Amino acid sequence: MEPMSGAVFITIVSSAILVILVGRAIYVVRSEGGKRERGALPGKGEHTINAEYSSGLSGHSTTYKIPRDPQAYARRFVPPSQREKTDDR
Repeated sequence: MEPMSGAVFITIVSSAILVILVGRAIYVVRSEGGKRERGALPGKGEHTINAEYSSGLSGHSTTYKIPRDPQAYARRFVPPSQREKTDDR
């Protein structure tokens, strides 16, 4: 029996790894199903998000406050010229 060439061996091993990875991905997606919920529950108050970055010698830090109330959040996207017409507060 003749030994396998390097290219054939690499192809077989790569194919086996690919099959295992695809099988694992399918398993994970099916097992998680619809368990993940997106976003946060509506409520009162605000979420605070701290965004920081550093690029070597300098950096920047910003804090964002996002309302938990979906209507208050949506009001932020209304253009200033239209706010008085739609603001029912």
